[in-house]
Order: sequence, then C-alpha cells, then structure tokens
Amino acid sequence: MTAFLDGLKWDKNSLVAVIVQHIDTGEVLMQAFADRAAISETMQTGTCWFREASLSAPHAAADAAPSTDAGASAPCVAHEGHHEAPEHVPRTTLLALERTIAQRREALAKPSDGSKPSWTARLLGNPELLCKKIREEAGELCQTLEANEGRERAASEMADLLYHSMVLLNLQAGPPRGVEMEEVLRVLRKRFTQSGLEEKAARPPKA
Repeated sequence: MTAFLDGLKWDKNSLVAVIVQHIDTGEVLMQAFADRAAISETMQTGTCWFREASLSAPHAAADAAPSTDAGASAPCVAHEGHHEAPEHVPRTTLLALERTIAQRREALAKPSDGSKPSWTARLLGNPELLCKKIREEAGELCQTLEANEGRERAASEMADLLYHSMVLLNLQAGPPRGVEMEEVLRVLRKRFTQSGLEEKAARPPKA
C-alpha cells in the first residue's frame, strides 16, 4: 500500500482528487478530495473516505453534508448512494428504464384521462399477458442462435426479453418498486465468487 500511496500525485495541500463510481453500472456518483489517511482508510475498510478542509479528520461519504464552499481549499460533494440525490448525474440506460416502468405503474393508480394506455401500462395491468410475452421473447432469443439470425437480431431479442423481465420485476411484492435491478446486479456480482450451482444448493427449501 505504501508504494501505491507514494506513487499518487498529491497537490500542494497533500490532497488528491478521487472519483466514486457505482460498482455495477460504472456510473460516476461524485468527485471529492482525499489525503493519504483517507486513501489508506478507504483501501483498508472498503468504505469511501475523503478529506475536507473544514474537517480535522477524514470522513466517510455518509458522514458529511453536501458541500460546495468555494472558500474551502478541499471542497467535496458527499453522495450517499441515492440516485434521487440532487447532485446525481444522468442515469444509465437500465436504471432509466427501471424508473420509466415505475412511473407507468404509478400512473395506473391515477384516474384515467381516456387516452390509450401504453404497452408498459397494459403489461403492468395484465400479468398473464406479461408472462406470455416473456416466454415468447425467451423463445425468440433462443431462435436467433438456432437459426443463426445474426448479432443484431440477437441483441434486439435480448433487449425485448430484458424489458419485459424488468416489468415483471416491478410487479413483484416489496416496496417501493418490487425487485430493483440493483438487487439483480448484486446477485450477479456475488456469483463472481460463488457459482450458480452453489447458490442454488444453499437456498432454503420451498415451503
């Protein structure tokens, strides 16, 4: 660790700019500054630590309020991981789609204005149709391989299957929007160290 820290380019205040990205999407969540102690703490704990000029000790992102004080020699913006935070950057495609689906579901609870419902709204209101479409799209995706239909067709069918599957996740029980994509990504990330077979074997028996 010492060699790594020595190799960083520190400014005149012994600080270095740091960028925090979402572990799954790569989305840039914030920029801040850190000193040697904060970088060391981050590497040892796995929690992001930063240095702000007005604070005498390193602090974790969740411990500090958002700060853009132009008078501070090391201003930082604290981000607690919520995409609804005012400083968030544009969502990645999957998260944007997830939010759009959630908005369609929220709209279903409001009185109808008489306009034709969107396809997403129709799926949300008809689970039987939704499950039928998912099975259909899964079959069409398999067909792209079996019939050698090409890359573009495979990507298109995968997009259809992913979209319909995300609508299904939204309908699953649990606040506020059913099963979120971040939960799915968390499972995939875990499988880098645990195979799907091991995970399946560890599941509790069905009631």
